[in-house]
Amino acid sequence: MIEVKNLVKKYGNHLAVDHLDFRLEPGKIYGFLGPNGAGKSTTMNIMTGYLGATEGAVLIDGHDILKEPEEAKKHIGYLPELPPLYTDMTVQEYLEFAAELKRIPKGERESAIEEVMKLTKLMDVQMRLIKNLSKGYRQRVGLAQAILGFPDIIILDEPTVGLDPKQIVEIRELIRNLSKKHTVVLSSHILAEVREVCDYILIISKGKLVASDTPENLEKRMNGTEGLEIEAKAAPEKIRSILSLVDDIAKLEIDIQKDGIARAKIETKNGADIREQVFFAFAGEKCPLLEMKASKASLEEIFMELTQGEEVYRDAGDL
Repeated sequence: MIEVKNLVKKYGNHLAVDHLDFRLEPGKIYGFLGPNGAGKSTTMNIMTGYLGATEGAVLIDGHDILKEPEEAKKHIGYLPELPPLYTDMTVQEYLEFAAELKRIPKGERESAIEEVMKLTKLMDVQMRLIKNLSKGYRQRVGLAQAILGFPDIIILDEPTVGLDPKQIVEIRELIRNLSKKHTVVLSSHILAEVREVCDYILIISKGKLVASDTPENLEKRMNGTEGLEIEAKAAPEKIRSILSLVDDIAKLEIDIQKDGIARAKIETKNGADIREQVFFAFAGEKCPLLEMKASKASLEEIFMELTQGEEVYRDAGDL
């Protein structure tokens, strides 16, 4: 478990992290998001002991990262955005060095290194110098170092940078498997990736926490409205006339398509489900309704909305 309590980080007069509070529970994948300069990397560096905080505390399984760094770091595996690799070492040598630093018992090192190399698909390049590897393979070496020894908490900053699409899918699957026994904190600018793998999302902006919830709840509840998209074989005026018979419509936008087909986007009041009303309204007018599907704000739209303002959105059960 990670507990961040009233965390503050100042650089002179600049407030990089502004009284952050959150708790990360075991066995989940957390997405940690924020625009450039929001304080995301600073927070992660404090959480892993790379930086000291101006105020507040970070507890790793009950150990203060500043007061008990050695004990706290035993529970953490960390992959920074730029992996700290010694490029004149082979992959095998580097992981042996990392195992020694992590104080993995000598009798367990060989099997531990082999296991992480298999997981990250490095077995074929284990004897090659890191400086001769592609960027994608270097990223894998950094990831192997982070999960070596299988610490309770694994923090990954942009883990799929430099990987090709096939490798990205493989790393996502690896992250899902790690979450069965570990807490995983994933930072990424690829919001589709976060939506794909994370159980819970934290968004910070200007050093403050502005969202804390599941991806589903963020998409469903952020704007307090549900959306509906329909496609019908009718003129826009006809569609407006039919939909005027339906209650709980807050906003309607209609785009003219080709071949006499129009598409309408509907926002409803208070999250009302109006699909049945819409169906019978079009059926009653004998107007072909070709498509109807629910729509929600995308994670990208939510991210943009939240990071442009200061209002905090949290799950009702958070903290």
